[in-house]
Amino acid sequence: MNKQIRVVCFDDNKNFRDSVTLLLSTTPHIRVQESYDSYDGITETIKILEPDVVLMDIDMPPVSGIEAVKILRAEFPELPVLMLTGFEDDEKVFSSILAGANGYILKNIKMDSLIQNIEEVCSGGAPMTPVIARKVLIQFAKTQTATSPSNEEYNISSREREVLQLLVKGKSYKMIAAELDIRYETVHSHMRRIYQKLHVNSAGEAISKIITKKIIS
Repeated sequence: MNKQIRVVCFDDNKNFRDSVTLLLSTTPHIRVQESYDSYDGITETIKILEPDVVLMDIDMPPVSGIEAVKILRAEFPELPVLMLTGFEDDEKVFSSILAGANGYILKNIKMDSLIQNIEEVCSGGAPMTPVIARKVLIQFAKTQTATSPSNEEYNISSREREVLQLLVKGKSYKMIAAELDIRYETVHSHMRRIYQKLHVNSAGEAISKIITKKIIS
C-alpha cells in the first residue's frame, strides 16, 4: 500500500501493546501513533491523532470495548475499528458486531496476519478469524425469527447476496474474489453498491444490518 496507515491501540495489557508497536515499527507502511491502557478521553484522542485504524480490546475495564465502539461510531461513523479479543466469547463478539466494529480477531493471531487484517479493514473489508465467523453465524441462527424481510426490500442482487454471504463468513475481499472467480476491484464495486442499498458506510455496519434485518439466510 502506498499510503502509511496510522494506528492507535487501546489495550490494558502493556506487553501486548508493546509487542504490536514493536512489530509495526518494522513495517514501513503501518505506524502505531500511540497506545493507551484505557478508553478515557477516547473521542478527543481520535480527533487529535486522526488515525486510519483503531485497535480496541473487547474487554477492558471500566468501559468495555463494546461501549467504546458505540462512542466512536457516534462521532466517527467511517473510522475502521478492529476489535481485539483474548477469548472466543459468542455473546461479546456478537455484541461487538452490532456495536459497529469492522473486524474481530483473536489476540493470539500471528503478527503477519494482524498486518494483513489492518490492510484489509483499511480497504473496506471486515476481517474475522474463521472461529469468530462461525460463532457469529451460530448467533445469527439463534436470532432468526419466523418473519424475515425479503431481499427485494433492499434490491440485493443474487451476486451481491453471494458477496454478502462470504463476507459474513469472515472472507476477505481477496478470498471473495477468488471464490467467486471475479476481480478484486469487482468485489469493491459490489460492496459500494451494497453500502448504498443498505444505507451503511462500512462492512461492519453492513454485517450488523444483515444480521439484525435477516437480509440473507
